[in-house]
Amino acid sequence: MADAAFDSSDAARAAGGLPHARTLTLPGPFALRLGGSLPEVAVCYETYGTLNASRDNAVYVCHALSGDSHVARHDEHDAPGWWDILVGPGKAVDTDRFFVICANVLGGCRGTTGPASIDPRTGRPYGGDFPRITIADMVAAQARLLDELGVERLHAVLGGSMGGMMALCWAVEHPERVDSAILLATTHCLSSQALSFDIVGRNAIFKDPNYNNGQYYDREHKPDHGLAIARMIGHVTYLSDRTMSRKFDPDREHPRDVAYAYEKEFSVGSYLAYQGGRFVERFDANSYVALSLAMDHFNLGRDHGGLEAAMARVRCPVLLASFSSDWLFPPAHSRRMADALLARGRRVSALEIESDCGHDAFLLENDLPVYGPLIEGFLNRPRSCPDPCSPPPQAEPAANVGLRADEPATTNVRSIFYANRLDLERIEELIPAGASVLDLGCGAGQLLSRLRARGSGALLGLELDPVAITQCVARDLCVVQRDLDRGLGVFRDRQFDVVVLSQTLQAMRRPDLVLREMLRVGATGIVSFPNFAHEAAVRQLLETGSSPVTEALPFPWWSSPSIRFFSIRDFEALCAQLGIRILSRIAIDSATGRQMHDDYNRRADMAICVLSGWD
Repeated sequence: MADAAFDSSDAARAAGGLPHARTLTLPGPFALRLGGSLPEVAVCYETYGTLNASRDNAVYVCHALSGDSHVARHDEHDAPGWWDILVGPGKAVDTDRFFVICANVLGGCRGTTGPASIDPRTGRPYGGDFPRITIADMVAAQARLLDELGVERLHAVLGGSMGGMMALCWAVEHPERVDSAILLATTHCLSSQALSFDIVGRNAIFKDPNYNNGQYYDREHKPDHGLAIARMIGHVTYLSDRTMSRKFDPDREHPRDVAYAYEKEFSVGSYLAYQGGRFVERFDANSYVALSLAMDHFNLGRDHGGLEAAMARVRCPVLLASFSSDWLFPPAHSRRMADALLARGRRVSALEIESDCGHDAFLLENDLPVYGPLIEGFLNRPRSCPDPCSPPPQAEPAANVGLRADEPATTNVRSIFYANRLDLERIEELIPAGASVLDLGCGAGQLLSRLRARGSGALLGLELDPVAITQCVARDLCVVQRDLDRGLGVFRDRQFDVVVLSQTLQAMRRPDLVLREMLRVGATGIVSFPNFAHEAAVRQLLETGSSPVTEALPFPWWSSPSIRFFSIRDFEALCAQLGIRILSRIAIDSATGRQMHDDYNRRADMAICVLSGWD
């Protein structure tokens, strides 16, 4: 239907054949996690690109509940794939570089063994007798497929929604085979709210008079109405309130005329009727039941003695991306997974993407400019930092942190706001080689990159800006999106040798709490900040009566990120009040690069202080 309001992640999917798909039968029996087995398993899969000679460029794509093996078109004559925007030559998942594999999941209805398949023991479809399967069973079938294809190890595994659950399961249960994992819009365990929608959907199928306990394949009528209603319910959870308002509020009571026999009183009703009716043409009700139950029973923490214990099994870097308007698997779920990985010293980068598109955002073009480069950078990053990003617990204060007050400042004259920031050069000099470092407000990872290049301990950055996070990920730096004003509760006491807060304190709502937290998790703290009492700023304020704009304070008052305007002396007074010791202070006039020893509160426009809160 050529109607923009009817566009969805299902738009390109159809019930047609898969001419490029191949089927491989795994030797049986295939044991299942909840008991029992299948006598044999056929796996329908498609591949893109070429496996290189060293067999280390394989990327496995895990599809969501209603997906299949056709992740992308193979040529201009092929039907569209469900992730064409991301996978293909020159795209984020570049098939000119990577050997991409995608298979229909166990329990599906697009070529892989599922309820509609023939049970070789009876000669009839399994139907309602198809055994209960799990996400782990799906991954086990994928692992067996890779064995048959001669792929021992994956460069990456990625997926969204249910596909993200499988990618997570790969990283936890097959850590020796995965070099990196990308998890989009997913969860480690469904919420009760998400679970309830699936329950209603399955009841719609079960109560369809044509369901017949799942034994309907030899009948004229199938439980199409129940499946359509289940899809309508599910589709609502994939959208957001803002998206639905934008699509349907302008013509709320003017529904489209669609050829499906469901309520069409409202515009949104005709949309749901269309989505439900089309879904029935390409999907099987028993598969919907089997796959949704597998999702609903997925609980990584329960299966491994707690979420942190599960994440302790992960050995590869993990990228987590969530979407702000996703209320099915909300960003809080990704934060919990990131926190569990951090708590166990695993390499993780995490970003919440601002989006109006709801759960389906990872399948749509709207936010591709954000998540596309993020995934591309993660896949193509240099493998230069193999160690976990969290250091051993209870780090002792790093030796020789800081400089004597009379040591000369660097001669490289740069404003602290230029790309070659003067404060970062000095901070690097203050951090001993081999120290573990947490960089609060790490930007694009300039300091972390410097530290890694010269040799360091574990490195981790916290940052809010999604563009900066994407740049860090492409540099193979661990960075997690966090609001520093909410504290650092995920980190242990003295988890890092050094915690850095560069040019960020003035943007904090509660600088006192941020300082306390950084000196809780770090043996030593290093803080750099602009001095608002610098003579140039004071003179401009006195002479013009306007908020100063100087080399070190380049923003007009209405667009400045600074919300705290303090001097070096103000900072020293706050440290004294908090019981924080200033081990060394470097006050610099960034215009000349000179370190100010006398009258520094007036003559310096920037300060770097090395702090300790421990006796």
